[in-house]
Amino acid sequence: MKSTTRRVGLLATVSVAALALTACSGGGGGASDGATTGTLNFYTDKAAWEPDFDTLSETSSSDVDIELNTTGYSDANQYDAFIRQSFRTNKSPGLFSWHTGSSLKELVDENLVAETTDIWDKAIADGYVSEDLKKYYTIDGKQYCVPMNIAYWIMYYNKTIFDENGLEKPTTWDELMQDAATLKANGVTPFYQTSVLFTFPWFQQLVAGTDPELYNGLSTGEVKYTDPRVVDIMNVWLDQQNKGWFSDAGSTTDPAVMLKQGDMAMINFGSFFGASLDAAGMTQGTDYDFFVIPAVNSDVDPNAVAVETGPLCTAENSPQRDLGMAFAEWWMSPDAQSAWSEARGDVPFNPKATVANEALSELGTSVATDDQLVERYFEATPTPILTVALEQFGAFNANPGDPLPFLQKIQDAADAYWADQGADQK
Repeated sequence: MKSTTRRVGLLATVSVAALALTACSGGGGGASDGATTGTLNFYTDKAAWEPDFDTLSETSSSDVDIELNTTGYSDANQYDAFIRQSFRTNKSPGLFSWHTGSSLKELVDENLVAETTDIWDKAIADGYVSEDLKKYYTIDGKQYCVPMNIAYWIMYYNKTIFDENGLEKPTTWDELMQDAATLKANGVTPFYQTSVLFTFPWFQQLVAGTDPELYNGLSTGEVKYTDPRVVDIMNVWLDQQNKGWFSDAGSTTDPAVMLKQGDMAMINFGSFFGASLDAAGMTQGTDYDFFVIPAVNSDVDPNAVAVETGPLCTAENSPQRDLGMAFAEWWMSPDAQSAWSEARGDVPFNPKATVANEALSELGTSVATDDQLVERYFEATPTPILTVALEQFGAFNANPGDPLPFLQKIQDAADAYWADQGADQK
């Protein structure tokens, strides 16, 4: 695993250097070479998924004569820097993974990504994608990029631990809290946490599960992080911290391995996490399972479930622009999404695709029928605020205490960001 990380890091370094050598002084690259078949260079920040993309490439080669040449990055910051640098060169990517929300808008505002409105119109007309998903890819009435994936943020649990402690899937928040208390009393740490990157899921769950409007207000600046209602929620989190309900925030062990070896009983993660558990040697239904986390506030009906959807984009000035757009159109099809579900073991966004995992198929149906979706905190929060928030939630996890100083630092970043937005609009 370490050797893979070093290899990817080396690739990233070499790639950045290569781009620097080919950079154009005035910005922007050449026009597309017009090819719609061939080898498509694909860059992604999901290095661990590279084998899945290689598997998918076999299907795309067969279906539309497009082979993926995938380069994966394991360092998110290095990846973002590489992509942004590439737009100044004649090597801007024909296909790359990115983020929705403010990160995508920044690229669109600079005319750096290709518009995909026609692809979306056709896919919706063919019933390949939900109209609801389009809003995450719409800026000023036009669509950009296509969905790489869709993932619901749910709770995975070690089934053996649950069985040993006489626990079943909780259906209410009170049941979940009682399960946590039982586990702790029996010497088992209930929940996973970390101090780096994925520091936000429990905050996301507590706020969205308490008041979805409050949660959405944080992303628009209509609600302050220092709002008494947010402080109260953080104090609930602090109380759980003081009860010892969370794993060592500083652990560097793979969270899938941690769940397998019983370092904790549960982990709040995206529905793609099952593939990591499978890779760790666990079997769904026998060693692990998952459930939709019940609403904190029983008055929240339907329950709020965080959804993550990551884009596949094509650079507007890429020499492989036409090839990237041809792949994007195929990617929306049932054949592509069936192949992706088979390769990745994830929920496909295309309702006409065949879902390899029956439990995930049922999850997708039940969420669509019974719950309301809220955008994952990572995408919903403007980048300058998110950067500070991830640091502060990580610091809170590492050294829990009075939540107000942590929230104040996030609010300071929010005040600066929204002030700039107001200035830009004047």
